[in-house]
Amino acid sequence: QVQLVESGGGLVQAGGSLRLSCAASGRTVSMYAMGWFRQAPGKGREFVACISRTGDYTYYADPVKGRFTISRDNAKNTVYLQMDSLKPEDTAVYYCAADQSPYASSRVREYDYWGQGTRVTVSS
Repeated sequence: QVQLVESGGGLVQAGGSLRLSCAASGRTVSMYAMGWFRQAPGKGREFVACISRTGDYTYYADPVKGRFTISRDNAKNTVYLQMDSLKPEDTAVYYCAADQSPYASSRVREYDYWGQGTRVTVSS
């Protein structure tokens, strides 16, 4: 079993940047495809980005495409989400998740392990 801890959230002005980190422990993160999801107040959890085990495949939700970048450093057991050109609608709690299957997925139900989340607030 893997434990996931997100960090890097905070308050930022529109147009700014943040870098989220997801540190894994318990098992090596290289065994998992990884995803980032977010949940805004009053809304369901939605897909943001995912990355394959080796990092050679990434996929993004349309609202963040071209602004967010997912990456991983398996040697550091960490996955990242670089968020640029932030908008107020990006305000949410961001979660990282690990998927035991070989394929990176955009579906919430495919993921087996979740972190506690880190809050991102973008002011206008």
